[in-house]
Amino acid sequence: MRTFVMCLLVMSVSTPLQSAENAASFFITSNGPGQGADLGGLEGADAHCQQLAASAGVGGKTWRAYLSSSRENARDRIGMGPWHNIKGVMIASDLAGLHSEANGINKETGLTEQGEMVNGRGDSPNMHDILTGSNPDGTLNEGQTCSDWTSSGEGSAFVGHHDRIGLRDDAPSRSWNASHSSRGCGLEALKATGGNGLFYCFAID
Repeated sequence: MRTFVMCLLVMSVSTPLQSAENAASFFITSNGPGQGADLGGLEGADAHCQQLAASAGVGGKTWRAYLSSSRENARDRIGMGPWHNIKGVMIASDLAGLHSEANGINKETGLTEQGEMVNGRGDSPNMHDILTGSNPDGTLNEGQTCSDWTSSGEGSAFVGHHDRIGLRDDAPSRSWNASHSSRGCGLEALKATGGNGLFYCFAID
């Protein structure tokens, strides 16, 4: 009887965590590859998503970086949804919901693969600029991908604000995926406007 009760207790404690892990299909990278917006192209960015997911115990899915390039729109890379953060909170049920202002991405829900919040506006350092290279609808913002994510020199990348806060109270400032251009493609240039070379990862299955 005692063993049976203990088993029930273990199950009651572990089930919510296991459910969250099973549902997890979205996170912000806790770090970048270290070369600013040079992510090794889409392939390198996807591999980084997969590596971080594996380190967090959710590597059994196929992960893709939410990045547009001259070959592919970000919205076409990430499956159809729904998507939940690493704690099981839904951030969008489908592509239309994800690319609406009503999606669930904000500072409290835009967590890393380790379930930690990412610094936003007002924090030091601010790291709310998330690389996307995209327009609000998830399509390519031409010339804003740091040479398809292979450059850490000249150029620029379009970024979004995961915390939905900017310098002004307008749509771009509140956009999770299309706020403004970076000052360059190197890590220091990204940091200059409040970034750290981070990007979104989504599970497609």
